[in-house]
Amino acid sequence: MRTSTTIEASGGNWRETVDFVTEAEKLGMDICWVAEAWGSEAPSPLGYLAARTERMLLGSGIIQLATRTPAAIARAAITLSNISEGRFLLGLGPSGPQVIEGLHGVPFARPLSRMRETVEIVRMAANGEKIAYDGREFTIPLPGGDARPMRLSMRAEHELPVYLATLSPKMLRLTGEVADGWLGTSFVPEGAKEAYFDHLDAGLAAAGRSRADLDICQGAEVNFAEDEESLRDIVASRKKELAFSLGGMGSASTNFYNQAYSRQGWADVAEAVRERWQGGDRDGAASLVTDEMVLATTLIGTEDMVRARLKVWRDAGVDTVRLYPAGDSLDARLATLGRAIELVREVGASSGAG
Repeated sequence: MRTSTTIEASGGNWRETVDFVTEAEKLGMDICWVAEAWGSEAPSPLGYLAARTERMLLGSGIIQLATRTPAAIARAAITLSNISEGRFLLGLGPSGPQVIEGLHGVPFARPLSRMRETVEIVRMAANGEKIAYDGREFTIPLPGGDARPMRLSMRAEHELPVYLATLSPKMLRLTGEVADGWLGTSFVPEGAKEAYFDHLDAGLAAAGRSRADLDICQGAEVNFAEDEESLRDIVASRKKELAFSLGGMGSASTNFYNQAYSRQGWADVAEAVRERWQGGDRDGAASLVTDEMVLATTLIGTEDMVRARLKVWRDAGVDTVRLYPAGDSLDARLATLGRAIELVREVGASSGAG
């Protein structure tokens, strides 16, 4: 199994973030993903990190659909791939209506067709083709004028893998059809077959591909507890964050995280958490989150617990583990990360994998 992590350029000390990434590379981290939420963008910090790293792969985790045209996404992706000498991975995701409509003021409608068409157009551009496209979402060039199909004045000098961050059944099937990797979240390996892998596999089969053609990249917070008391404290502190995902990440009617937890056996709790969160009772929402929900979807526990959980992830089909290390300082986060990387290597080696 490979290891990865995710950073964001906003909400903290950028110099410390860069130190975290460069030290993570020294620890043997394979991939660093850079997120977009409603703060910093991904491409600018990725360009900076390309100059500060040497071996590590760098990915957008994710660039949000609807915030840029497919051609703009293609230009950013090709530029980052070329300047990093092939170390760039293009991660795309639909985001949600709260960000796309509430912040950017563009419709969130039909993310499935928007995703499919964006991937097709990006690959046309990366291959150096003239971009002539007539789809449901995009018509290029714009009809009715004097424009003719154009090709970018550059093309990708290296392979440009595309990863999709998806949660809904139709989006998962599309991921299996067209992507090189899946950026998953809200992952419970015990229920992953029905919730995720059946849909991914259906898409792979439709495209004549197999699981070997898709990098399963799954992420979770990692935090080591030294005893039962510290474990209880860690789990309790995580409940507010999970309540936000279930209640605040999306609109009152559309929350893909809530739907993912619901499909994995917590429908009643997820709905109750959303109702309380949307009603302004944040503490009440967090109180409904169970210990099981936290432990099932994270890598929190004693070292033995985390090791055992990683084996379950490995056996479920995870290829790349995306680690979000806990810690109240840079040194603490790096210590957690280094410990986790060693466990991933140990677990991967025990299955005969690299």
